Amino acid sequence: MVQTLIENPLLLLFLVAAVGYPLGRVKVFGMSLGVGAVLFVGIAVGSLHPDLKSPEIVYVLGQALFVYTVGLAAGPAFVASLRRDGMRNNMLIACALLCAGILCLVLKKSLGLSAGVAAGMFAGSLTTSPALAAVLDTIKQTALTEQLDRLLAEPVVGFSVTYPIGVIGVVLAIMLAQRIWKVDYQAEAASLRGHEDDTSKNVTCTFKIHQLDPPGSTVAELGALHNWKVLFGRIKRGDEFFMATPHTKLADGDLVMAVGDPEDLALVAKAFGERRRDIRIDRTEYEYRRIFVSNPTVVGRTIGQLNLRERFGEVVTEVRRGDDAYQPRAEMVLELGDLVRVLAHRDHMEEVCAFFGNSYRKVSEVDIMTFSFGLVLGLCVGLIPFPFPGGGTLKLGFAGGPLIVALILGTYGRMGGMVWTLPYSVNMTVRQIGLTLFLASIGTRAGYTFFQTLSRGGGLSIFLAGAAITFFASLTVLFIGYRFMKIPMSYLSGMIAGMHTQIAVLGYAKDQTGNDFPDQGYASVYPVATIGKIILVHIIVSSPW
Repeated sequence: MVQTLIENPLLLLFLVAAVGYPLGRVKVFGMSLGVGAVLFVGIAVGSLHPDLKSPEIVYVLGQALFVYTVGLAAGPAFVASLRRDGMRNNMLIACALLCAGILCLVLKKSLGLSAGVAAGMFAGSLTTSPALAAVLDTIKQTALTEQLDRLLAEPVVGFSVTYPIGVIGVVLAIMLAQRIWKVDYQAEAASLRGHEDDTSKNVTCTFKIHQLDPPGSTVAELGALHNWKVLFGRIKRGDEFFMATPHTKLADGDLVMAVGDPEDLALVAKAFGERRRDIRIDRTEYEYRRIFVSNPTVVGRTIGQLNLRERFGEVVTEVRRGDDAYQPRAEMVLELGDLVRVLAHRDHMEEVCAFFGNSYRKVSEVDIMTFSFGLVLGLCVGLIPFPFPGGGTLKLGFAGGPLIVALILGTYGRMGGMVWTLPYSVNMTVRQIGLTLFLASIGTRAGYTFFQTLSRGGGLSIFLAGAAITFFASLTVLFIGYRFMKIPMSYLSGMIAGMHTQIAVLGYAKDQTGNDFPDQGYASVYPVATIGKIILVHIIVSSPW
């Protein structure tokens, strides 16, 4: 069986995924590993034989696909988070990494480790391959020829022993924190989305205006005056039905339909005077319909830019993206695959459908040209060597490059006729495939070396020292971030994954939270964490202490 798997790496890859994925759903004491179980199954299988591993291209491909799709989805929120509290969050991560670097130097001195092993241990416990590559590059440039092979092997040993605990330890830290603090992820998600965006509690009501104050006010004027967060739809005046616009002047006796949170609607009822059950409207005139956004000319534009009321006399009452529903606002940007609920005159409905596209097939497809071109840009950026102070170079690699480029492309959404974003369902599918490929491949590649090195003399002390660094960095950020800085766990777990630049942890965090906020936390600190760890590992390898 082992020989068969060695000769058929594709069979090995999907066997690990098929066994690991369902294991991740098994709960022990109310907790589960999620997609991270694929990594642990890969380590276990890979430990059976040195040749039992997936080709390197598999985990590189999986890693690139995963971080690129994460960046596309997180782009707009990433920019917003940086403006809001990005400096604070990055300072927290930078301080935690600095303390972890100091701890590594202390452990190096206490255990009598060489500089190369300590540098590899630091890189492995914080799962940063670019830092390991930077150390190896520095050694190649500075070491004597007769010592080169030995010095190059030292960081690899430290890295290989501590890398698995660098992943497992962070998962355990998050698991422990959410259990101790009894985190309510659903409540956090509702709070992070904001009251004006969450439509999960929205209801539709009809009001009769008894005495409008001030008389002759428009819908926009009343909304600004009372700070209402509701959406006005149909209006019945006498026997006439028409759509409300921001410029519509209301009058006493009007029957007005509004959609919003019950608390906001109560304020409207207090101002208008009477709440009715419904406006009885002839469906031969107006109708509701849910429409897929699949037209590329609409994607990447705000609802306000589309001039829907002027164009068709229709109103968007809700936007669904994945499992989340949002109350439409003028500045909201539409994405491929969004499901919009519109209210329009029957005579215009087909025209409205054609305008949005309404093709389920199109929102299930990938624009191979823009997707591939975006990935090419990201991979090329990852290959660019940036000069490093004191000698050496810094490369973002096949994870950092695609992530940075995807964040930029995701923020802009479109450039001319090129739409960079993916439909939500496609993004999630590609992301899941990429993560599974990465975890299964990296697990099989690390398994044998991990157990062999651990069984040799000195391997256990390196492993325990790496575990100490991993747990120290993770628990420090979790405790300070959640308890003192009041950062929501949904966001903080993504920051932890970003600090470790570890997509396996990000996958676990998303499984636990059930939302996409970990993506934003991950993307917001990833660049600082990557550069910070490369700087620190250079200090460790060159430190005389």
